Amino acid sequence: MQKINTIEEYQSEYKKSVENPEAFWAEKAESFLWKRKWDRVLDWNFEEPKVKWFDGAQLNITENCLDRHLELLGDKTAILWEPNHPSEAAKHISFKELHKCVSQFSNVLKSLGLVKGDRIALYMPMVPELTIAVLACARIGAIHSVVFAGFSAKALADRINDSSCKLLITADGSYRGTKVLDLKSIVDLALESCPSIAQAIVLERTGSKPHMKAHRDLWWHELIEGVSVVCEATIMD
Repeated sequence: MQKINTIEEYQSEYKKSVENPEAFWAEKAESFLWKRKWDRVLDWNFEEPKVKWFDGAQLNITENCLDRHLELLGDKTAILWEPNHPSEAAKHISFKELHKCVSQFSNVLKSLGLVKGDRIALYMPMVPELTIAVLACARIGAIHSVVFAGFSAKALADRINDSSCKLLITADGSYRGTKVLDLKSIVDLALESCPSIAQAIVLERTGSKPHMKAHRDLWWHELIEGVSVVCEATIMD
């Protein structure tokens, strides 16, 4: 991937992108991992409007976020997480570690019956597991719907029902400074009116010991125990 070091280099690249966008983006896309190359880089009509990028191509975006970096950058930091709670230490997660976590959680999702095209809602605090969950959804071809973990039970329920999500991924709670917010009780109220949700995965974040509904609520840390860290990425258009 080309690095831009000066404003002159940026202006030169920008000029190429405007004058011949198809050739420009085809060149950039060569650094990606593709299962199948594109038939056409760009098909657009602003009057309809209709825009298609890399029509006919197939890949999995997680291979481009993670797999392609493992050989040269595997030990480099992929996520630097700074906690909100003052007593917690920062986390440095390498590309190799993140790849293993994503693959492992992808296998968890598959073990619960989630498949390509299924919808999964995420109602989580700003923790590394949020990124892991998003990438795991993408790796198996599921569609993720991220709901801000400050919204009400009704707002959460509306978003779950809008896309008929089969699974919810959440946490027992979250921190705002030293204040603990009870996410699980909001989830329990929301799921009273969400018939499409079969199960909910709960990350233990605050240790608040929430009510766990039998046959529906599952602990994240229990689900990943002993699960393989190898998961082949699903091919996507």
